[in-house]
Amino acid sequence: MRRNFSGAAKAREANPDQPNRGAWRVDCGAPHAAQIIVRGADSRAAAAFSATLSDVGIEWQTRRVLLTMLSAGRVATVEAAAAIVHEPLPKLYAALPLADFDKRARRFWRRVFLLVRIPGGRSLLGVLAHLSRRRS
Repeated sequence: MRRNFSGAAKAREANPDQPNRGAWRVDCGAPHAAQIIVRGADSRAAAAFSATLSDVGIEWQTRRVLLTMLSAGRVATVEAAAAIVHEPLPKLYAALPLADFDKRARRFWRRVFLLVRIPGGRSLLGVLAHLSRRRS
């Protein structure tokens, strides 16, 4: 399986406190706005990812992942154990029949979540719920 991302990209080490672990995050710019999480990258990754990147290609093979890209104007290849692509979908929830809260309902839920955050708030919320059930 292969996936290509055209345009500029920026890479940074995913855990800079522990260098040489092979974990990188590649942020692709427009038109994709995707994030690629690379795990288990080989030793060539530091040199390839430290330069200006563009046109990132990912090829998932049986036991490895090959990333090819333009790095500082030259083609660079990085081998990794895994690569995960995250692409945000702006209209993901548009088709779902989600509840629409009016002003009164929003105020109610805002108060509930405020109570839950304070120490002892959950207990107080339980007592209030119990009292309201007894009244009805």
